[in-house]
Amino acid sequence: MFKGIGVVPNWQKKNVSQVIADIQKFFETHAVPVYITPTEDPLLHLASPIAEMKDWPQKVDLVIVVGGDGTFLRVAREVADMGLPILGINLGYKGFLAEIEVGNLESYLQKLIAGDYYIGERMMLQTSVIREDKCVFTSQSLNDVIISRGPFSRIIKLDTFINNDFLESYPGDGLIIATPTGSTGYSLSAGGPVVNPSLQLLLVTPICPHLLYQRSVIVDRNDLVSIVVATSSADIYLTLDGQEGFALQHNDCIKVKRADCFTRVVIFAESNFYKILHDKLLEA
Repeated sequence: MFKGIGVVPNWQKKNVSQVIADIQKFFETHAVPVYITPTEDPLLHLASPIAEMKDWPQKVDLVIVVGGDGTFLRVAREVADMGLPILGINLGYKGFLAEIEVGNLESYLQKLIAGDYYIGERMMLQTSVIREDKCVFTSQSLNDVIISRGPFSRIIKLDTFINNDFLESYPGDGLIIATPTGSTGYSLSAGGPVVNPSLQLLLVTPICPHLLYQRSVIVDRNDLVSIVVATSSADIYLTLDGQEGFALQHNDCIKVKRADCFTRVVIFAESNFYKILHDKLLEA
């Protein structure tokens, strides 16, 4: 039995308040306390004990994310160091990261109570920016790390190394370093392969390269990917999971490697990545 359930909703999603009420009611019948992150909108406030997420490791065994992939990615970064598993309930469009659709909510909550699930681990990335021999930025991400040009700048050049061995100098719009989980995101749109999220590796995918070829490079999970900004007259930005950004400068070195922590996710026995891939992409 769970000692507590943390719930993080995207309060901007349609019908989210009803979904949260259903979750709360279900766990109340099983005497499991529910902790919900607060909303600025008093009309969506629910009578439940509210706790800051930093206190959750002592109070909850599981975090339920109600929203789309963006909400899931934000929560994954916040709780990764806590070791708390995440269950996603999709209220978004594609919802690759969410394990269940909202229409099947009650049956899957019953499986949770019955213990009919297992915990999977998803590789994360650790990114650091080195500027004049000093680390000026560091953070973690679940999906990807993107180095890209600004809206009005020209082609940028990114010198790329794997374990200090030169790989390529990419001229173009930028570069994506993705996890297997992130392979169905921006990397896919840029021509990268789809990778089973249970694997551990890094994908290096150029964005619109000004070259006669465009291929992703798959590197080992223990490899270090280093990118040096070789362009001085352009606006260049680092973006993590499409949510956290940092402005880059000429000669900055971006180092990306597998993070020490993982995103722990709830997986049900009938879940199948290839069926999800077919349903959400091939029939889109």
